[in-house]
Amino acid sequence: MTSWFRTYVRLLLCCVVVASGAGDSACWSPGVTSCAECLGRGPQCAWCFKKDFLVPSQRCDSPVKLLRRGCDREFMEQSEIKVEVDATASSTQVSPQDISITLRPGRQRATLRLRLCRESIVSLMHYFITCACVGSEASAIVAVKQLERYPVDLYCLVDVSASMQENLDHLKTVGVALSFRMAEHSSDLWLGFGSFVDKPVSPYINVHSSKIDNPCSDYEIRCRPAHGFHHVLSMTSNMSEFTRVIKRQRISGNMDTPEGGLDAMLQAAVCQRSVGWRPDAKRLLLLMTDQPSHLALDSRLAGIVTPHDGLCHLENNVYTGSTKMDHPSVGLLSDKLLENHMHSIFAVEKQQYQWYEELVRLLPGSYLGKLGLFQAPNLIELVVDAYKTLLSEVAVSVSVEDKAASRYWVSVSPLCPDGSTVKDQSCSGVMPGQTVYFNITIGMRSCPGNGEDEDVTVMVRPVGYNESTVIKVHSKCTCSCGATRRCYEESQCGGSSGQEQELDQGLINDADGESSWNCRRDGSDVDCSGRGACECGRCVCDQTRLGAVYGKHCEIDDFSCPYRGGLLCGGRGTCVSGECVCEDDWTGDSCGCPVSTATCQSTKGLLCGGRGRCVCGRCVCDDPRRSGDFCERCPACQNSCQSYWKCVDCHLSHGLAQKEAGHCNNTCAPLVGYVDVVSGQAEEMWIQCMYISNDNCRHRFQTSTRAGQAQLQISTRPECGNNSRLLGTFLSVCALTVLCGLVVVAVSRLLLQKRGLSPGGTAAEGPYHCPGKDLSFIPTTNEKTVTYRRDCPPDRPLEMHIQVPKMPLCDPWQC
Repeated sequence: MTSWFRTYVRLLLCCVVVASGAGDSACWSPGVTSCAECLGRGPQCAWCFKKDFLVPSQRCDSPVKLLRRGCDREFMEQSEIKVEVDATASSTQVSPQDISITLRPGRQRATLRLRLCRESIVSLMHYFITCACVGSEASAIVAVKQLERYPVDLYCLVDVSASMQENLDHLKTVGVALSFRMAEHSSDLWLGFGSFVDKPVSPYINVHSSKIDNPCSDYEIRCRPAHGFHHVLSMTSNMSEFTRVIKRQRISGNMDTPEGGLDAMLQAAVCQRSVGWRPDAKRLLLLMTDQPSHLALDSRLAGIVTPHDGLCHLENNVYTGSTKMDHPSVGLLSDKLLENHMHSIFAVEKQQYQWYEELVRLLPGSYLGKLGLFQAPNLIELVVDAYKTLLSEVAVSVSVEDKAASRYWVSVSPLCPDGSTVKDQSCSGVMPGQTVYFNITIGMRSCPGNGEDEDVTVMVRPVGYNESTVIKVHSKCTCSCGATRRCYEESQCGGSSGQEQELDQGLINDADGESSWNCRRDGSDVDCSGRGACECGRCVCDQTRLGAVYGKHCEIDDFSCPYRGGLLCGGRGTCVSGECVCEDDWTGDSCGCPVSTATCQSTKGLLCGGRGRCVCGRCVCDDPRRSGDFCERCPACQNSCQSYWKCVDCHLSHGLAQKEAGHCNNTCAPLVGYVDVVSGQAEEMWIQCMYISNDNCRHRFQTSTRAGQAQLQISTRPECGNNSRLLGTFLSVCALTVLCGLVVVAVSRLLLQKRGLSPGGTAAEGPYHCPGKDLSFIPTTNEKTVTYRRDCPPDRPLEMHIQVPKMPLCDPWQC
């Protein structure tokens, strides 16, 4: 018997024990005369809807007591708790993506503490155990897997107030160096840039006419005007463009100490299209500042009282809502960062570290770094450390719709890869390829005020992930009471219990001869399909301008089917009972999906290139990194050669022997093969790669991903150069260089000798020879002429005379 099965049996036994003795006396009460009120008293209560069973005040009790009084189980309405998992939706990081839960309210619940090993959780992910002891709560398992080498989008949001001048200069050298450093951890890095100061109104800035356009006029410096947020550069992989944009930035100025950092962060997060966030990338929002930030309600100093709406207000890349709305609250900013899958990194001066330390605790998926100056090496290490830390911590955030938040409670229990359980909603130290399991428990406190059923959406968002789980909770606040839909409560037509029994016997009928319980369709929980009123057994359908509502239970109309392209059912079907009946070649809710998969066939005849599936005439890729009409594009895949070098080196160290290949299982792709010649196959797209070993041999290999599984083929024929041949080539080149030099020297010597001959003589006469230096005569200081004579060569003597004024006989410093 496996461990999970033993756990299953123990849980069932526990349910039997708790259900048999818990709260038997809490169900019955003379004042309980309706099914909904009975089940609301607790999960251990049941309502008997057998026609001849006592009176309404005796129909509510525990199942055991109702059985003793003659009520069979098929006539009992009990709490219904169900969990259904949609296993059809594919997911890479978060699964499952869709869960449906049915709950009933209850005043009492018993708590079971159950410790499951990892194998038990994996086994129970597709099962759910329901029993009376869990009351009005249900649990589901959500798995979050850490992938390896994500593409990364990093948006640098920089405070450009005057005090940040030196830090802005250091940022100009970061782009290229950061891209090389992040290449060790990410397959593809894109950068963006934006700037902020503060709201451009008083008292945050000086509104004097000379200060608005140039806040630094007192210092004879030209500054840019103050602004709430300017989006400067959208996401790009061109690091030269990023550096060029940074070099053009100028500082600005304001008056008060806090800045508008949180206001700018919210705009950078929600303005998806302007910033250019990629849907399949890890999103990092880097805030650089040396001051604290304004919080909500601070704008009242400027007369701005309108709360922030959490929407994007960029026009021509300028934030236009800065002077119209208050700074966002920390709660609103946290929600928007989660909704848009953002990790936030704060790079602040050490003087402000404590202030931002308190802020980071309120923002899930945030990292705080302390820097004395934003020098390039320090900033690069901060970003890399933040990226590794944020990815190694897996956390989830659970939110309930506002309309029902007070009626539900949620608890989260994570199971970390090392088998430990923690009290918080996160696990730290998670490595790539590992999975964290979260047990999400949802409980229902009460029904809506009108007592009707309701549907509520609960979002489970792993922090920083672009996938999430949607839990749809259906509350059962009304009773179906079997096939007859008759609960035998107090009469709904204004009569007594005796009249109600007569109505059931057909003594009191409506105009059509139908009793009042006929207002509900089989399987429905509402009267007249929710589109009419039940008047003692007959539906009076609502009137609408959209079209006719008709049918015995108001179940038919000619307008509620989905529209597509402005046409009912897309013009490819007819509307029947609120659903489209499509023509033969079309399907879908609005008949917008072709049955044929011809539009998904690639030029090679493969469905989505063999890398996806055809959904509604379009390809849905198995690998989230792929895109294109036939899943043919994969920018992140083109950088995957380096990630397989370790694997290739491992196989080379074992001599490319098939029997030794098992030693590399921990570092290699799951499918590795050896081939003589590396060449892509026709039915698959292979990426050609090369690895240079320590002996300077080139080893070719190729990679491919098929159905989400990586494949690797290594060539058994390395390309190695001949060392002796290279040495001979080197020596030959050296010898040829020396020979050319000697020839040049000899030619130069001959040319010089020819130029040394006299015009009319021959080489036999030879050059002249000067035995000594030229002679010069320096007269005394009283003479007026200086004579210079050159005796060499003898046949052309030269004599020069230079006139100088008389000089005094005394020394210059004594005259």
